[in-house]
Amino acid sequence: MRHILITIFALATIWSCSQSTSNKEGESASENENQEVNVYTHRHYEADQQLFKDFEEKTGIKVNVVNANADELIQKMKLEGENSPADVLITVDAGRLHRAKEAGLLQSVESENLNTTIPANLRDVDNNWFGLTVRGRVIVYNPENISPEKISTYEALANPEIKGRLLIRSSSNIYNQSLMASIIAHNGEEAATAWAEGVVENMARDPKGGDRDQIKAVFAGEGDVAVSNTYYLGKMLNSSSEEEVKVAEAVEILFPNQDGRGAHINVSGAGVAKYAPNKENAIKFIEFLVSEEAQKVFAGVNYEYPVNQKVEWAPTLKAWGEFKQDSLNLSVLGEKNDLAVKIFDRAGWK
Repeated sequence: MRHILITIFALATIWSCSQSTSNKEGESASENENQEVNVYTHRHYEADQQLFKDFEEKTGIKVNVVNANADELIQKMKLEGENSPADVLITVDAGRLHRAKEAGLLQSVESENLNTTIPANLRDVDNNWFGLTVRGRVIVYNPENISPEKISTYEALANPEIKGRLLIRSSSNIYNQSLMASIIAHNGEEAATAWAEGVVENMARDPKGGDRDQIKAVFAGEGDVAVSNTYYLGKMLNSSSEEEVKVAEAVEILFPNQDGRGAHINVSGAGVAKYAPNKENAIKFIEFLVSEEAQKVFAGVNYEYPVNQKVEWAPTLKAWGEFKQDSLNLSVLGEKNDLAVKIFDRAGWK
């Protein structure tokens, strides 16, 4: 009798364990089937949509996308707090990424892949965000009206000889704020203030429009010199619009400060959200975006410089030639953003 009871108990235990194992396997399978990563992104490019799809096909992890401008996304994450579904924040400019970090919306992550692939100056010093693509902020000019020697540095844009000839967008633009932050970092507050005042004196008109509008205004004869991010000109040169191509081919591009610190650069970047419910997937997602496979898409479709040094530049970028890049750690751009805005205001830069 005792032997029978022991046998029954053993069988019951085995059945219980098998059921438990079966349930766990079922849960695991279910989890695999429902893997996802929630991406809050400021970027709105076809290249990104292609890459999100590629990541899904490669990993089986579904990419859920929320699109809005950076300020809206940051505010959304603040309001959501610990209940935020966001796993990854993607935005343009190190200044905005720093803003998200300072607001406590990102977390530090450890990834040998990211630290090895991305140069140190293109990622946050605390690993809260990582650069995905690089853009140069360069000078675009009419070669028939001005020689490149007169505008070979950012500092030269404040020289009196180009008074009434400079086109540049508003001081509220984050790209200009980061450019100013870099000038503060290299030249100090006093020199940066004098530079901003000189630029205001040299403006051909009050700031309006985006970078493409400045390039178009050079073509239209409203001024001879403009400041733009490189990828805007790249997209114009490869546009389906004959008019945009015509405008872009009529101007020349100049990478400033090649005999000194190098041209100012900035990034599009990504960080893992503070309360990411799918942290591992978030890290996998960012690692994929800096892989050779993904970086070729960024470079070839959106005319951005890859952060992955193994990836070739797009033909348009190659045609502009190699250039010396400012090696300033881009975290500094965010740290000096407040001072940059104050200097703009003092200088009367609208």
